[in-house]
Amino acid sequence: MIFTTANEIPGRNYEIVGLAMGNTIQTRNIGRDFTQGLRSIVGKELVAYNEMLTKARETAIERMKEDAEAKGADAVIAMRITTSMIMAGAAEILAYGTAVRFV
Repeated sequence: MIFTTANEIPGRNYEIVGLAMGNTIQTRNIGRDFTQGLRSIVGKELVAYNEMLTKARETAIERMKEDAEAKGADAVIAMRITTSMIMAGAAEILAYGTAVRFV
């Protein structure tokens, strides 16, 4: 499966299959909030949050891949990732793009 943020794949002929998307919702952990709050006081990287968001992005991309494969796609073009807060302490990470099939 090919993923690209480009709007096309040069040199390849393909047809659009449709929208492919995958998401996950992450919530904060009170213990993690406490330790990361202490780290932020001294100006350090918030490693636990960084790891959590990296894993969430990977999960959203994997789910988008599964959605594209279920539609018979060979690639996803114009791929994007968005994050939105859906309630206090919870964020949605959404990966989406245009699923295409090579012809």
